[in-house]
Amino acid sequence: MTTTTPDLRNPAQLLAALPYLIGFRPAKSVVLLGHQYPGDSPGLVLRGDLPRREHRACQARAMSRRFAAGGHVGVTLVIVGGRRRPEKPPPHAGFVADLARELEEVGLPVLHALWTPTIKEGAPWACYRIEDCAGALPDPRATIVAAAATESGTVAFDSREELEALLAPRSPEALARRADHLSRLTSPPWPEATRVDDAASVVSAAFVRQRRDEGPPTDEEAVLLANALKLPDIRDLCLAMAVPPATARAREAEHLWLTLVRELPPPHRAEPAALLGFTAYLRGDGAFAGMALDNALEAAPDHVLASLLRQVLDSGTPPEVIRGLAAAAAGPLVGFGLEPADFDVGQAA
Repeated sequence: MTTTTPDLRNPAQLLAALPYLIGFRPAKSVVLLGHQYPGDSPGLVLRGDLPRREHRACQARAMSRRFAAGGHVGVTLVIVGGRRRPEKPPPHAGFVADLARELEEVGLPVLHALWTPTIKEGAPWACYRIEDCAGALPDPRATIVAAAATESGTVAFDSREELEALLAPRSPEALARRADHLSRLTSPPWPEATRVDDAASVVSAAFVRQRRDEGPPTDEEAVLLANALKLPDIRDLCLAMAVPPATARAREAEHLWLTLVRELPPPHRAEPAALLGFTAYLRGDGAFAGMALDNALEAAPDHVLASLLRQVLDSGTPPEVIRGLAAAAAGPLVGFGLEPADFDVGQAA
């Protein structure tokens, strides 16, 4: 979720930082945190639900394979959930052993294996391998990662469900009206000679309305935006706005794509959902990127960009590897006539 490096050598600080690393407070979860050379640099962060006993081996294998191509040197393994019995090792030790074995198969050692029942101040934590490695968690809001996230405007949600709710339609009735209108269009609503310029003006106007906090788009505006995002030239400009990641301009773009995911019906919402996934992935938020890409593929299962990005995400490819996609898409254009200075936080539109 945030690109700030947690202290991978301090188990309590690392556990407390997890909500800011994955975007929400994990519960009943397994989290794998990849280490990249020189060992204290974080790589892929992967979360999954704690499986039933009969599914442990399968899930351990699937999660471990995601780290095979990511240039990692080791993995920290975290279990969140379960109750520890007095004088007994932390729960889910069998699953931890399965994960360690599968990670070993792809050439990665488990550098640390940690457990906590929940991520909150005062919760107990313990290590699986060292008996006297234990303690109580600090306030998650007091970590360095939390401070950096707060400064950048990043929010850690209390649950995955809260994060997923960001993608829910604002008004099903509005979606139905727009779906009907879009279904009756047989071609983009602009002359071919000026189509790209006209579509770029539509997207530029949407940014201006967003900066003025004018609320959701009207039906007419939503239909025009749906048509604009289908044009390859416009899509390329939208991809280019994701770099540099986590800048004011990239955040403005991500906000607009999120708005359009909630305002456009399927299959048209696949376009902003794919852009949202790309932008979130580049700034290091794999959890939200995955949700956005799943949303895109639910709306349009054959969406090429969303399918490719989902494969990249599933392979554990570091975000910087695909950053060139945005740079190549930009060419000599900045994007809709809006210079980076136009996106300074607090500047009036």
